[in-house]
Amino acid sequence: MPHNCALCPKAFASASELRLHHRTHTGEKPYKCTECPTAFSTATSLRVHLRTHTGEKPYECTVCQKAFSTYGNLRDHLRTHTGEKPFECTECPVACSTLCQLRVHRRTHTGEKPYNALRVHLRTHTGEKPYKCTECHQAFSQTCHLRGHLRKHTGEKPYKCTECHQAFSQTCSLRVHLRTHTGEKPYKCTECHQAFSQTCSLRVHLRKHTGEKPYKCTECLQAFSHTGTLRVHLRRHTGEKPYKCAECLKSFPSAGSLRNHLRVHAGEDPH
Repeated sequence: MPHNCALCPKAFASASELRLHHRTHTGEKPYKCTECPTAFSTATSLRVHLRTHTGEKPYECTVCQKAFSTYGNLRDHLRTHTGEKPFECTECPVACSTLCQLRVHRRTHTGEKPYNALRVHLRTHTGEKPYKCTECHQAFSQTCHLRGHLRKHTGEKPYKCTECHQAFSQTCSLRVHLRTHTGEKPYKCTECHQAFSQTCSLRVHLRKHTGEKPYKCTECLQAFSHTGTLRVHLRRHTGEKPYKCAECLKSFPSAGSLRNHLRVHAGEDPH
């Protein structure tokens, strides 16, 4: 005898299945993660979620040995090898390899901006960072940021450059690197029209126009526009000289100073 839901037309083979289904109507999430505030309606969902904290990836691709925390993610990944795109858009000819990609694509037609994106965005205002690294306890506002960070500990670099085979732990790092091959500089200064391959480089450059020097030396209060310049300056106070000449073993506080010195050995004018 089927177990019918009193709130919608769905029917289930067992009372336990109906009980789980009811939570989609009530919003009940009795299974709470002990590492972060996330809660789930089923024990299975919690078990899968815990892998984001433990780093466990039991499902391995037989083609490239990349590992995944869920079988579904492995299944989606396998399509990058087969080229299969079974999810077709009913509005246009676009086909996607995962249902998630199709859902995101559909928003280009519907204009939908889901609440989950709003919830993540609100963390930029509240400063909330619910996802913590179990290795170093650094916290993040999004699971994808935690995932990228965890690769610093594991050393995993799944994103490879097709030009020089250099590998990266995050897609954004690969994207920036590819510009060294293409020469693309999409970030332009509105003052002098100089272009840059990274937003951080543009940000530092803009300080030449604004005169902003946000990095202050705690010893003498001299201010700098770039953290690297402050770091070199601090060596005047500490006496640290990490750059050593292989010819005469003389040490220098900056790479630039060492470069000038090497010209002496090469017989060039150091100035």
